[in-house]
Amino acid sequence: MGTITDLLGDEAPYLLEHRCKGIPSSLLHLPGDDYVSRVVADKDRSPTVMRNLQLLFNTGRLAGTGYLSLLPVDQGVEHSAGASFAPNPLFFDPATICELAIEGGCNGVASTLGVFGSVARRYAHRIPFIAKINHNELLSYPAIHDQTLFGSVDQAFELGAVAVGATVYFGSQESRRQVQEISEAFAHAHSLGMVTVLWAYLRNSAFNHEGVDYHNSADLTGQGNHLAATINADIIKQKQATNNGGYTAIGFGKTHPRVYDTLTSDHPIDLVRYQVANCYMGRVGMINSGGPSGKDDLHQAVRTAVINKRAGGMGLISGRKAFQKPMEEGVKLLNAIQDVYADTGIDIA
Repeated sequence: MGTITDLLGDEAPYLLEHRCKGIPSSLLHLPGDDYVSRVVADKDRSPTVMRNLQLLFNTGRLAGTGYLSLLPVDQGVEHSAGASFAPNPLFFDPATICELAIEGGCNGVASTLGVFGSVARRYAHRIPFIAKINHNELLSYPAIHDQTLFGSVDQAFELGAVAVGATVYFGSQESRRQVQEISEAFAHAHSLGMVTVLWAYLRNSAFNHEGVDYHNSADLTGQGNHLAATINADIIKQKQATNNGGYTAIGFGKTHPRVYDTLTSDHPIDLVRYQVANCYMGRVGMINSGGPSGKDDLHQAVRTAVINKRAGGMGLISGRKAFQKPMEEGVKLLNAIQDVYADTGIDIA
């Protein structure tokens, strides 16, 4: 706890002592070593899906805690391989991606079908694969902000993945098609016994309003989570909420005053608690993304992990903060995130 407190600095009391009043923790289905038996067993998932989900929970330094630390390295498609891997060229090689996940004590690694297909026989039995089946790519000019299927669930199954991942850009003009595609893909994945992970991101230029970016607002991302749960995602990846009031600022859709004056506050843990509540009160696990690499990565990663855990989230999926550094530093950062979830002194707010 000392190291975590030191990294949080002046914010330590603010983040470690806060209590959520709008949505108390007693209403949540919280992560734990019995999560699959206690929560997932109520669902319509097959024993094979439950086994593969339990495999994720039983891998890495967080094995047996009910929390997840995942390494995502699919940025080479959308952000370009150069932008992603030039800071650390070793990661042009897919084997290095898997080695970081293993050395970093992660529960699993998320990447593309191409990455996993190139090293499947060496690593599929050593670290659980989450194979992303759709992507946005920015080589097309002018840019197209859409998610396109790059592969199939069957391909992910054949290369040994325990889970499939996909992104839906909720709020975009193309989102209805994406919802239909991924809903069908997730149903097929479940029929094969695979876990489903949805990147439930928002994308609409109108969500930038009067100088404020509401793509990370608690109310809009919360609804994104609710839609993700509706198409049977087992785990939802969401950007951590940094503000609120997207619905009211933009003036569209439907919301309720209690979302803002009762269920949430301006405290970051309350904002993320609302995101978790929209994941069927935790019946679907929510992991937050780690964000881009910068100058203060260790502090920011630990801060994000503390907020997610205390809000009732299931973990962190952090990529660029780890793989754009030398291997030793990347492992150190991943371990620092994991230490937050392993620390029983950091409780649910």
